[in-house]
Amino acid sequence: MTPRWRQRRGRPGARVVIKLLARLWICAPLVVGVAQAQEFPVKPIRIIVGPGPDIVARMFGQKFTEAWGHQTIVEQRPGGGGVIATEMVAKAPPDGYTLLLSSAAYTINAVLQPGPFDLVRDFASIALCATSPFILSVHPSVPAKSVQELIALAKANPGQLVYSSSGNGTPPHLAGEMFKTMAKVDILHVPYKYATPALVDVVSGQVQIMWPIMSISLPQVQAGKLRGLGVSTRERTRLAPQLPTIAESGLPGYEIIGWNGLIAPAKTPAAVVNKINAEVNRQLKVSELLQRLAQSSYDPASDKNSPEQFSDFVRAEIAKFAKLVKDSGAKID
Repeated sequence: MTPRWRQRRGRPGARVVIKLLARLWICAPLVVGVAQAQEFPVKPIRIIVGPGPDIVARMFGQKFTEAWGHQTIVEQRPGGGGVIATEMVAKAPPDGYTLLLSSAAYTINAVLQPGPFDLVRDFASIALCATSPFILSVHPSVPAKSVQELIALAKANPGQLVYSSSGNGTPPHLAGEMFKTMAKVDILHVPYKYATPALVDVVSGQVQIMWPIMSISLPQVQAGKLRGLGVSTRERTRLAPQLPTIAESGLPGYEIIGWNGLIAPAKTPAAVVNKINAEVNRQLKVSELLQRLAQSSYDPASDKNSPEQFSDFVRAEIAKFAKLVKDSGAKID
């Protein structure tokens, strides 16, 4: 017969049971997350678009529908400078079925007019999808034929040159402020409500300078209605390889880009985030999608961008604009 003390030792004590249960509790979210990712998606996905065009959301949304067999719906919620869109997504269930098409405008707003939701704290980064340069464009009557000549012209005529933008706090506005700060020139900013009237006034010669996004500026440059002096990206774009970068033309380090990426509510399971990220990266290798992006004046993001890399990119953009706003004194009013 086994002694009682040996019988007691052979049974798991309460402390051991508690440890086992604790381990199971810790692992449970991981198991649930993996299961969700394996099943995802089982219903339609929504991509919410705030300020700016929805073309990138529609391109990737169509590809998600084809890949997963469930409709991807693109919804425009442009009001409040992005506040309405961010609120919709931040308050949505963190399950991957409600996504936000993020852009440079959101990182600028995080500095100039922070809303109730934090772009880093309240969202999970998924993937960068596409980028697009701004073109430093001048009316043909402006005698400057290069970035250096424009800087010299501005220094010789302080406060006389005017640049337009699609509004205070927009990327074209900050592109101009970055130029002013780095080149140490005094040029006047005139904000418009939208990009189109701002561009029309440059084409007509009422305003001399603008930094419009490539999709609306390149056709005007190609038609000779504007003169493109340089692109705002760090490297030359394949969309217009003949145009130098502003950085290589006299302002080393100059960089401000238009971009679109997907983010989800915070606490979306990592497995679901990774599944969407993998599909974005897979689509970035598809020639048909790359062609469509190029036709809309977008450069594709790298097909190897992780959620962590996109998160780092967003943080770096916010830090860049925070420094620029401090150095330039840019305001939204």
